[in-house]
Amino acid sequence: MFWMAAAILLVLAIGLLRDILLPFVVGIVIAYFLNPLADALQRLGLPRLWASIVILIVAILAFAAVIVFLVPMLVTQAQQLAAALPDELARLRGLIEAWARERLGPRFPAFEAGLNGAVESFSSNWANIAGWVATSLWDRSLAVINFFSLLLVTPLVVFYLLVDWHPMLTKIKGWLPRAHAGTIRALAAEVNDAVSAFIRGQGTVCIILGVFYAVALSALGLRYGLLVGLATGLLGFIPFVGWALGLVTALSLAAVQFWPDVVPLAIVGAIFLAGQGLDAGFLGPKIVGSKIGLHPVWLIFSLFVFSYLFGFVGVLVAVPVAAAIGVLVRFALKVYLASPVYHGGVPVPVQADPQRVAGAAGDGAP
Repeated sequence: MFWMAAAILLVLAIGLLRDILLPFVVGIVIAYFLNPLADALQRLGLPRLWASIVILIVAILAFAAVIVFLVPMLVTQAQQLAAALPDELARLRGLIEAWARERLGPRFPAFEAGLNGAVESFSSNWANIAGWVATSLWDRSLAVINFFSLLLVTPLVVFYLLVDWHPMLTKIKGWLPRAHAGTIRALAAEVNDAVSAFIRGQGTVCIILGVFYAVALSALGLRYGLLVGLATGLLGFIPFVGWALGLVTALSLAAVQFWPDVVPLAIVGAIFLAGQGLDAGFLGPKIVGSKIGLHPVWLIFSLFVFSYLFGFVGVLVAVPVAAAIGVLVRFALKVYLASPVYHGGVPVPVQADPQRVAGAAGDGAP
């Protein structure tokens, strides 16, 4: 009852304070991502304070470089795409109609009617969709704090968390109920494995894939290739959805730009197949592994639920929290299967994997 009440109060507090939590959530995620690097510098003999300072300075310089060199190009491509979208859709519609007229014959009028309705609906709602996205991002993630406060608060959160990471975890370990400390530490180690696989592993994979798609599509000469490639990579944490959206978008833009030359379309398809193969055959197994433990449907459902409840903050924490809930649900199922409720006999003692208890002293588990 105590832990249920604490969980309910935590959810209520997050819902109440979600408009001001963004810089703290971002800071926690970044600190968690960078903590192994701070540990590595510390093992090399650099004091923890100076290791944190070096990491923070390098991160700020990298972020500044992205803002100065990359963001203007992305903004320019986004503006050009928004301005050219009606004409691009009109030309794509013409290409689809010409293709369908040749192959559908007498069934073409029905297809044309459906296509006209879809295009008109999308065109009429495009401005509303763009306005809703912009308003939603601003209202839900930057309602009280503005962009500049995000830039000021997040580095401070990252720095202090990097400096105090291990003392903080040591103190939390001292607060655990003694009778269940071993089980809690083992569960925390499993949660750390799952969260680390997503934040550090999948985050790294998304960055690599974003760079790969952006460079490959830009080298092909595809208009808006940089924007589409980076967006595809960053959406890579949603299984198949980000890849499929990127593929459809890139093929549509390539058809409008290069048709009737089909070679660039084939190259676009090859780029996305190569990216998927790179992810499934090398990056995923080597960097992420199988520790997230989330079914793709559960992952997508968690994204919808958390974004609906907590806005953009919910999007940031959806998968890590869902991974943690998955660990707890699996443990609860083990307890149930060993209980008299399930088999009607004497209850069987259940503990989390004892091999994880030793690893629970690591950077992410209390």
